[in-house]
Amino acid sequence: MKLVILDCETVSKNGDVSLEAITSLCDTTAFGFVPNDKVADAIGDADCVICNKCLITRKVFESCPNLKYVGLFATGYNNIDLKAASDFGAVVANVPAYSTDSVAQHTFALILDYFNKTSEYKASTANGDWINYKFFSYFYIPIYELSGKTIGIIGFGNIGQRVAEIAKAFGMNVLAYTRTIDKINGKAQPASLYELMKKSDVITLHCPLNEGTKEIINTKTLSLCKPTALLVNTSRGGVINEKALAHALKTGQIAHASIDVLTYEPMKEDCPYIGLKNITITPHIAWAPIETRERLVKNVAENLKAFLDGNPINKVNS
Repeated sequence: MKLVILDCETVSKNGDVSLEAITSLCDTTAFGFVPNDKVADAIGDADCVICNKCLITRKVFESCPNLKYVGLFATGYNNIDLKAASDFGAVVANVPAYSTDSVAQHTFALILDYFNKTSEYKASTANGDWINYKFFSYFYIPIYELSGKTIGIIGFGNIGQRVAEIAKAFGMNVLAYTRTIDKINGKAQPASLYELMKKSDVITLHCPLNEGTKEIINTKTLSLCKPTALLVNTSRGGVINEKALAHALKTGQIAHASIDVLTYEPMKEDCPYIGLKNITITPHIAWAPIETRERLVKNVAENLKAFLDGNPINKVNS
């Protein structure tokens, strides 16, 4: 079997995570990066492909008739034409739940940085402000406790549930908006989207990007927020209407946003967030700790081996 890996640099930088568990299973050609208009050429006559964010479209399947397996270095699969895959008899497999701990951790890194103003005090200290202050402590940048505040979680899968656990450990009140109410099971208080947006001090997104969640954060839902609210997104950029959020931040409709994902990645020069002072942006790194990527590679290898053995697992298309 021939395997092509299209964008291995999204998982392993300078070999910091070994891909041997995958490459040892097939005759493998690995590319660090392949632009979307070259994907079909890169796959060629390969039987299997593994990618992270490259687009695998109907045209790719038409151009690559041997292609029968698409493995993802990801949980999300909105970059794959699932219907085309099924029409051409190809299996598409993702990796669920591999990044639960790391994404929940990054979510709270963003939340804590905002409420404790860690980055601002670091910059202030580096600027000599403490050296030039007469008392043992200065706190001219207001900081706040999480205890007693309300966090609203949109999407209550593995990551949303872990965020709820951590929030409760901080003494926060937890609201959850999800279509699968049974998942809440006492871990949070179920809420409508309207109620969650109105009541939450922190709103954090942990839902997949699909037709039901696309731009769920928009002018209407942002208008419901407290002016002191923090919005956090570590899911997918497309769940937010970026122009609407930029306007809400500019006008003080909400206090701050902490964003790890964008609609278009890498960031474009005309991104609506550029130049805003009340936003924190990290470059899609919530999933990126070493341990998380090692786990991801192991699971991707398990998916591929199961397919090669004739028993595919984690299949996301019919």
